[in-house]
Amino acid sequence: MGSLLEELARREAATRKRIEEIREQIERLQENLTAGEQALSRLVVTRETVQEILGEAAGERPPVDVGAVDSVDSLEGAGGVEAVASGSGGSPIGVVTVPAWRVAMDASVLPQTYRDVLEVLVDAGRPLRARELVVLLGLPAEAAKVEGLRSKLKRLVARGWLTEQMPGVFALPARPDIEEAPESGR
Repeated sequence: MGSLLEELARREAATRKRIEEIREQIERLQENLTAGEQALSRLVVTRETVQEILGEAAGERPPVDVGAVDSVDSLEGAGGVEAVASGSGGSPIGVVTVPAWRVAMDASVLPQTYRDVLEVLVDAGRPLRARELVVLLGLPAEAAKVEGLRSKLKRLVARGWLTEQMPGVFALPARPDIEEAPESGR
């Protein structure tokens, strides 16, 4: 009968050990479950916040009257930082618009790069090609720089700040408000 009691004691000890291992597994799984739930919660909050921001930036804010602001800084503070990509549907976050030119609007509403372009054209006193402007701006005359500037020039033409007299030749429009070079801070 001794061997039967010893066998029962051995099985009891093995079962107790297995139960303890299962409890440890449950504890580890519970910790993993808690960490997973916390990560999910953070992701849900992040997604909701991003959707809210994108919704606001995509036009749920009232439009800003660009003619009523003095500078890019006040334009940004007034909520004027938004995309005006002609129906592109792209992400509007962080894109400063080039406002359409209006009477009495001054170049200070433009980002510095665009003001520099206007200043170079005023200094040159004649229409210039994108490659010439790149050199006059002190940039390397690489294709990427020329094409990047050409894109900016086309944007300025589309918004009334410049004219394109011939394809690829950009000039200031004949307006009394741009006889003086805008301040560039250089």
